[in-house]
Amino acid sequence: MNGKKILALLLAAMMVLSLAACGAKGGDKMDGMSSEPKNAEEAVAMHKELMEQENAILSENKALWEKVFMAADKGMTMQEDGKNYGEFLLDTIEGSKDQFTEDELKLLKEAAEKISEIENKLTMIEEKYPEAAQQSTDGAMSVPAGSDMTTPPDDGSMQKFPAFEGKDLDGNTVKSDELFSANAVTVMNFWFTTCNPCVGELSELDALNKELAEKGGALIGVNTFTLDGDETAISEAKDVLAKKGATYQNVYFDSDGEAGKFTTNIFAYPTTYVVDRSGNIVGEPIVGAITEKKQAETLQKLIDQALAADMG
Repeated sequence: MNGKKILALLLAAMMVLSLAACGAKGGDKMDGMSSEPKNAEEAVAMHKELMEQENAILSENKALWEKVFMAADKGMTMQEDGKNYGEFLLDTIEGSKDQFTEDELKLLKEAAEKISEIENKLTMIEEKYPEAAQQSTDGAMSVPAGSDMTTPPDDGSMQKFPAFEGKDLDGNTVKSDELFSANAVTVMNFWFTTCNPCVGELSELDALNKELAEKGGALIGVNTFTLDGDETAISEAKDVLAKKGATYQNVYFDSDGEAGKFTTNIFAYPTTYVVDRSGNIVGEPIVGAITEKKQAETLQKLIDQALAADMG
């Protein structure tokens, strides 16, 4: 796995975990967050600030956190619903402590303990004000521009999904032109194995794939850890999919190809694209899990748009 891809995945993990805009300033504001919100408005503000704190913690010492993410138990731990993410990090740090110096371990453990405190506060807010989480993150996540591959053309024409020739997780050859032309609509879902929201939506994605199949469409997963045919990552991805009962096709391709570079420029996960029969991307990418109402509704509109255009 090349350095650029690792950095992209690390940044994606940080974005997913915080669900907050990047660039949050460091500093410990926990003392100001000790009281419970008095109303829904305060809950939203507090929720957003806590997530920014978590993002700031994870944005520091990137090289150390990169080691932690790469050492994560991809098959099991992240799937435990409701598990405090700080506890997950502490477990992962402990399991990979041989990779760190005594000072590095101390730094990482202190950071993970702060994240654990933040997660406990977030849970408290979400239980008391269920809408706070969605309201505080609406519009916060995005696919950064800065790359022609993630930016629609200026002339108003439709952006093509990058071509690829890869394989599915069982080793069968998959070519993008044949894949898209065979389906009235293809939903491409980008995820990775230690991404909690990604794993959390796998069952819903499998159900969506079955619905699409009845309409001549398909859902395809792209696990970014499996790019370049990483055998360990493929095995771990298959285990996670099986545990979630997800049977839809997942594919991988070379990281240095057109589709691989496109993937490297996705910094928020999960991200889902809708592609028509001609290989054009329909609308904007859906950023965030489709288990959220807003994302689910937006995705359905784009699917309906592609199906209507195909019939027309």
